Amino acid sequence: MASPRVRRVADRIQVIVAEMLERRIKDPRLGFVTVTDVRVSGDTQQASIFYTVLGEEEEVAASAAALESAKGVLRSEVAKQLGMRHAPSLAFVHDALPDTARHIDDLLARARESDAAVAAAAAGATYAGEPDPYRKPHEDDDLDEPDDLEEPAAGADRTAPGRVRGE
Repeated sequence: MASPRVRRVADRIQVIVAEMLERRIKDPRLGFVTVTDVRVSGDTQQASIFYTVLGEEEEVAASAAALESAKGVLRSEVAKQLGMRHAPSLAFVHDALPDTARHIDDLLARARESDAAVAAAAAGATYAGEPDPYRKPHEDDDLDEPDDLEEPAAGADRTAPGRVRGE
């Protein structure tokens, strides 16, 4: 867990870099870039800046090249605005989270379609046997003592079912 100071530095770097990309960096290769997160090491010497680019693979690659070329200008502006003794080195990392979220949404949509197909197939289905194959307590009336068992004679020991000692 990062200390509150490191978290504040990361938040400030995110704001500075986003403003610089919006207002001062005029590279034509730079597409519609959004800074999604900044992670700073505990000693505030390295900062990883996560970003996304709206567009196709070519625009992502062009924006990555533009960010790499603007890294020095961005670092000097971060150092100037933070007022720290040592400016953190910046590393730009393309954030794969939106792509992953889109992939998961596609998988969930396919799962919903599959569930709907199974539900449609099961709509008219019936059970193979009786609707309720389990016995209920009120159905046990016919399971009382069978009528063919005879009571043993008075005083006779019963050793085995249906047999009386001394027979």
